[in-house]
Amino acid sequence: MTLKKSKEELRVRSIKNGSVIDHITAGNALNVLKILDIIGTTKAIVSVAMNVTSKRLPYGRKDIVKIEDRELIPAEVDKIALIAPQATINIIRDYEVVQKNSVVLPDIITHVVRCPNLNCISNSAEPVYSKFKVLDSLALRCSYCETIIDTDIAAYLI
Repeated sequence: MTLKKSKEELRVRSIKNGSVIDHITAGNALNVLKILDIIGTTKAIVSVAMNVTSKRLPYGRKDIVKIEDRELIPAEVDKIALIAPQATINIIRDYEVVQKNSVVLPDIITHVVRCPNLNCISNSAEPVYSKFKVLDSLALRCSYCETIIDTDIAAYLI
């Protein structure tokens, strides 16, 4: 990884092809890596910047994740939206941004988060996937037992 240092910031080199997840809520870059199943050893070149100055996000801090030679699929973007609702996904091809999208929370999330209620049918041996309604306050309500998750959603990601 090539780093260029200036007086005010540290920059990570551009990627030729891949994805850049920008405006991640500060402190959630490692959760994004978990969502993308980038844990332990990987062949992908991944750059992570944490607590970078942001004019757009509350508290003035954000995280950024760059992944070379990988474009995100919609299911991954849905999961990222849960922990970073203001994130933007940039698709890079030949060093140029060819697509830039803000994440959008779907109304219903299926088989992405596990219900914290151990007695919920989605946690049983029944062939039932978890299903949550996304509430306005960035909270989730289980469609089966109505348990609400309103803190640390990342802890319940499948």
